[in-house]
Amino acid sequence: MGKVLKERKDVDQSLTWDLSAIYASEDQYDAAVEKVQELVAKVEKNYKGKLATASNINQCLDKVREISQIMYLTGSYVELAVSVDHTNNENQDRYMKFMNIASDISSRTSFIDSEIIQADEKVIEEAINESKENSNYLGNIKRNKAHALHPEVERVLAALSGTLEAPYGIYERAKLADMDFGNFTVDGVEYPLSFGLFEDEWEYEKDESLRRAAFEAFSSKLREYQHTVAAAYQTQVQKEKTMATLRGFDSVIDSLLFSQKVDRQLYNRQIDLIMEKLAPHMRKYARLLKKTHKIEEMTFADLKIAVDPGYEPNITVEGSKKYIQEALSILGEDYSDMIKRAYDERWIDFAQNKGKSTGAFCASPYGSHSFILISWAEKMAEVFVLAHELGHAGHFKLCNENQNIFDTDVSTYFVEAPSTMNEMLMANYLMKVNDDPRFKRWVLSSMIGHTYYHNFVTHLLEAAYQREVYNIIDEGGSVQATKLNEIKRNVLEKFWGDDVKIIDGAELTWMRQPHYYMGLYPYTYSAGLTIATEVSKRILSEGQPAIDDWIEVLKAGSTKTPVELAKMAGVDITTEKPLIDTIEHIGNIIDEIIKLTEEMEG
Repeated sequence: MGKVLKERKDVDQSLTWDLSAIYASEDQYDAAVEKVQELVAKVEKNYKGKLATASNINQCLDKVREISQIMYLTGSYVELAVSVDHTNNENQDRYMKFMNIASDISSRTSFIDSEIIQADEKVIEEAINESKENSNYLGNIKRNKAHALHPEVERVLAALSGTLEAPYGIYERAKLADMDFGNFTVDGVEYPLSFGLFEDEWEYEKDESLRRAAFEAFSSKLREYQHTVAAAYQTQVQKEKTMATLRGFDSVIDSLLFSQKVDRQLYNRQIDLIMEKLAPHMRKYARLLKKTHKIEEMTFADLKIAVDPGYEPNITVEGSKKYIQEALSILGEDYSDMIKRAYDERWIDFAQNKGKSTGAFCASPYGSHSFILISWAEKMAEVFVLAHELGHAGHFKLCNENQNIFDTDVSTYFVEAPSTMNEMLMANYLMKVNDDPRFKRWVLSSMIGHTYYHNFVTHLLEAAYQREVYNIIDEGGSVQATKLNEIKRNVLEKFWGDDVKIIDGAELTWMRQPHYYMGLYPYTYSAGLTIATEVSKRILSEGQPAIDDWIEVLKAGSTKTPVELAKMAGVDITTEKPLIDTIEHIGNIIDEIIKLTEEMEG
């Protein structure tokens, strides 16, 4: 545990991703930025004030697709460089310069949507009929018409986009560059602490005194920053409310759901049903942990420990390949080939180093392949995380190959389904390859302790908290640190009841999650995993037909709504049945873990 994080320059290059797949050199990147600025100038010159005919609209949008692709690639290139080392000033500088250019481009091209919105309905219909490529984009513009502002206002808002996105950047900077957690001491021994070390290692530590001391040290550092982080967050939600009001939405929640193309009923159902019906299962799981680990009083700091921590199989990056390839080979040859390339061509950043973003993500710039960030700590659980991120990569590979750039903006309601689906496939595979009861229990408890905990508990409790915040903002209130702490504590207490003590520090959990700066994102994890759970059960019972349907769903991109995508995969999310079934499935897994535990303990 006493390992010290390396500087980025000192890590093994084979464990880092290779951004030269986007641009082989700085010169190439600079040339791309120059090219996109020239394209924008041409579009302004040729089309500004002239988007009143169908042919002009489509010619202009054909150019916009080209601009969007370069912006996606250049933006990814600078953002990904920052994400692996937030302490690198050169990368930060390049990123800030790019953000200024992007704001300028956004402002200069804002006339396009504004002019199309003001065009005659018949002209828009004609443009839709003349171009398959642009038809969904134009359909969305028609849909946005009721919420569009005066063109000049849209231009100003676009020009300010970099500034309006600032709260997220401020949050990340406070968390990754300023918070210095130093070391904490237990029985005279010093242990290193950082955001990443806490979330990747200490939270899962089986030694109770170490785990709880880490939690306390971690929480007291968060507490020092709570007012600053709350101010950044208050700015974010207030901005979202102002934008919602400007655009004629009664509620900030409605305005954020608008782009996801789902209604409020689906949103509320996800939160209410899980808070009510999943809580009893998870409390039963907490009681199992308490009993297995002989914990006197189960606290919030104990919830992430494994059922069987002595058994966590260790695994190298090299060793992970076999599991990933074999578990996901069920999705076909093309999919397997992508996984091989991801390892061989360094799509994945495995390294652990100072200043690297926490957690894991997958970025899939159109016109290049995906890039996956993960900090590999040689734990088998990370195989699930990597399978998850490769689910995003596989989704966007198929989507990007089969759709133009306008039709790859998949609703966040659905976007976590392909990723969580791969975790289900990984579990199904592992359950088949090893009959040892202890291994089986490990797989099942990984599903509960990681996959479902992460998506149905952590993110769902964030969603319940977030809904409370937006309700306050909708009523004209504001949120400071003390209020946010109170909301978070109430949500945790409601879910865990008397089975888990919500200790001091638990209320600060709202400070740990970047998702609050991304609209209504947290609740979509459980929504995606509901679809994935139902489809993975279909694959187990029906085999190939279910897989074929799933591949078609992945190819569809944003040409379909979440309800339509789920339907293509055989799941009807307009009813509560899939969610109720999934919650029951989680309950069954927990019962199975308890049964295996009792058998093993005789």
